[in-house]
Amino acid sequence: MKDILKIGILIADDDEYAPVLKKAEEYETEEFGFYSRRGHKITLDIGKTTAELWFLLCGTGKINAALAALFLIEKGVDIMLNVGLSGGISGISRGEIMVGTEYSEHDFDLTPLGYKLGEKPGQKYVYSADKRLVSAITSRFPEIKCGAVVTGDSFVSDSSLRELLKKEFSAMSCDMESAAEAYICSEAGVPFCAVRRISDDAGEEATENYRSMNSLADSCLIDIFFDSLESICSENF
Repeated sequence: MKDILKIGILIADDDEYAPVLKKAEEYETEEFGFYSRRGHKITLDIGKTTAELWFLLCGTGKINAALAALFLIEKGVDIMLNVGLSGGISGISRGEIMVGTEYSEHDFDLTPLGYKLGEKPGQKYVYSADKRLVSAITSRFPEIKCGAVVTGDSFVSDSSLRELLKKEFSAMSCDMESAAEAYICSEAGVPFCAVRRISDDAGEEATENYRSMNSLADSCLIDIFFDSLESICSENF
């Protein structure tokens, strides 16, 4: 258990970030910037640990997510989390919450050269969540599901693609950031996991369902994170 634990929290868009702004009104907060992106650092005493929470509005997509993850790693964060909305692929329904246990990039495609979909030659291409982070969150919220996450630079709204992702990756959900963040954290040796709420079924009605849930700017994921802080801080990071 560290005396000071620096936690990076990456969030893709303004509606998902809105609950952070409300939390920032409740605590002593420092604002910081990452190019045109905004961030907020909240410092809390959790038992014997001082938790520095580095929230960063990273922007949508893999490049934005990877750059933001690298920025927070260079700031010295000890662990990294991602929260946001996802499309449901299999074994989960709209409104439910999951923690990703492994992450792959479904749009990395060298299959014409004989590789598996998502496979990167000569390197790891399936990235694992940190088991301590998964345990800290799911022990506090046992109803949260766990499963594989796939990431790509496209919004999945096609049932045939959804079935492909289920078949090729045994994916539970899809998003546009998690695997890129997991890759950077894996390379840097920083523990990572993503906590996601399912906004749609990644099928033909996905766009409307996603927009209706995203516009709510619901605080449930941020609340789960704050309610899990004691468990997170008690782990040996």
